[in-house]
Amino acid sequence: MTQRVLIVDDEENLRQVLSVVLQRDGYQTEEAKNGQEALEKLKSHPYDIVLCDIKMPGMDGMELLDRLKGDPTRFPTIIMMSAYATHEDAIEAMKMGAYDYISKPFKPDEVLLALRKAKERERLRKENLWLRREVEKEYSFENIVSTSQCMLEIFSLIKKVAEYKSTVLITGESGTGKELVAKAIHYNSDRSGGPFVPINCGAIPDNLLESELFGHVKGSFTDATRSRKGLLEEAHGGTVLLDEIGELPKFLQVKILRFLQESEIRRIGDTKTLKVDVRVIAATARDLAKEVERGTFREDLYYRLNVISVHLPPLRDRKMDIPALVRHFIAKYNEKLGTSVEEISKEALRALMAYNWPGNVRELENAIERAMVLSAGPRIEIDHLPEAVLGARDSGGVPLPLDTNELSIKKATQAIEKDLIVKALQKTNRNRTHAARLLEISHRTLLYKIEEYGINL
Repeated sequence: MTQRVLIVDDEENLRQVLSVVLQRDGYQTEEAKNGQEALEKLKSHPYDIVLCDIKMPGMDGMELLDRLKGDPTRFPTIIMMSAYATHEDAIEAMKMGAYDYISKPFKPDEVLLALRKAKERERLRKENLWLRREVEKEYSFENIVSTSQCMLEIFSLIKKVAEYKSTVLITGESGTGKELVAKAIHYNSDRSGGPFVPINCGAIPDNLLESELFGHVKGSFTDATRSRKGLLEEAHGGTVLLDEIGELPKFLQVKILRFLQESEIRRIGDTKTLKVDVRVIAATARDLAKEVERGTFREDLYYRLNVISVHLPPLRDRKMDIPALVRHFIAKYNEKLGTSVEEISKEALRALMAYNWPGNVRELENAIERAMVLSAGPRIEIDHLPEAVLGARDSGGVPLPLDTNELSIKKATQAIEKDLIVKALQKTNRNRTHAARLLEISHRTLLYKIEEYGINL
């Protein structure tokens, strides 16, 4: 796409020469003789780049730059030019938002090079903006799929948590989505413009972990051939996820505790500390309270981490989420794999509901991706599922109502819910409070669903 360049200079000859040079290179140009005229043009037309002289009668280049700085909606890439300005003027222009500075007299190639660099910078900016929007969309709360009451309560909690810098401890079995929740908190907070840095404390050898977390200075140990930032420093302005925090060796637990208390770090071998602004989220599959009792985890660190606690239940305890998760993964992998799967057979869904999912949501996602790859048509059939899932078909899991011919996951889910509610009410002699406890939903949700499904025992 042709880029539009506005040339702002009080010398008419220079404006014309620049116009000819830029038009030969494929740019579309317009001219303005001072800052005021440029401002009027910028109000009515979009420009990609402004080439602007600093010294002009009336409104000069610095005043124009200052005016544009206050209105980001029409702030294009600005390259300043001057034969008289000092080095300090150039620095001030860059501080005010100018992209580059060219000293007069200049060769045509210098101007073209500056414009090409600006064009590449704008391309990267737009690409980064698109990527950030895609990431934010992927880790929105809406993409953490669930219909169960316990998970809806968790969603409500983490939406509130996202607004604050308080430390969060996420617990739950492997595969329950701890990192997904951590990313959702980050990308829905005012820190979303900063980095999200996940650190798996159990995947890095103990002798390297301190350097990875805190960094080091050159010569601080045998292999330290150069100074290096640690991951905590890299996360400045954003969020760090200390995943598998229960694996952290005790000698580092002290340093992490100090970091949480003081918001500062010291690189290995350094004599000074650095302030860092980082929001900390920790995650673990271990029971840290029991680790404290055993003496393997510091009690003071546990309480410092456990300001806000989020526990993610295993999938086997919220099997009613399986149909909604299946729908979500089918849509996700249709886009990713280019497949056209539309539905899942009731036999296949019954098998998914019967299986206990030791690998939790991650295992279910892998099973659906596998089934979609193996499926030659628009429907996932029973024989497309993994052997482990098929082996659980007759193990007493949650069955689909056998009299339904409905292949819609949504309608099948409603049939399952109604069937389970009826059975729970029968088992508790219609005691709704006890039935809600068996179903692991709130009493209010049970009353709503009894009315919704027209259940009358």
